[in-house]
Amino acid sequence: MTKVIQIVGEHALSDAQRRSLRALVGLMIPASTEYQVPGADDEVIFGDIVASLGRDATAIRQALGQLEDMSAGAFADLPASRQDAIAQQLRHDHPALASALVAVTTRCYYRDERVMLALGMQPRPPFPQGFALEQGDWSLLDPVRARQKMYRDVP
Repeated sequence: MTKVIQIVGEHALSDAQRRSLRALVGLMIPASTEYQVPGADDEVIFGDIVASLGRDATAIRQALGQLEDMSAGAFADLPASRQDAIAQQLRHDHPALASALVAVTTRCYYRDERVMLALGMQPRPPFPQGFALEQGDWSLLDPVRARQKMYRDVP
């Protein structure tokens, strides 16, 4: 069942921006038949991305504007090879905007139930049950414990 989420207000994207964003996230994380996982452009995952723009909405809109400028038109209408070249150029020329795109995309992708199952994880939040972690080598913290404190005590 596909759930379409309509976003209004300051986080809303135009139809052209949605098409470009969908093409871009599909390039970033394509579907894999080998691992049986959807791409980031999957209807449900993409809906989550658009709904989760939050504080990154302005940067995402700026990135999409840059994509359109570099594409001299609609990024989504370009051939895949040209989209890839422009996406790489965006990443090189505007690393902060690309970083925001990566953050939003990966945050939503890796919380999708199908992706979590493919990774061998239970599709649930980490708390309240938590996850068991292997104990590591605690002596690695000795240099940190040995240094002087870097703060003032509060009166």
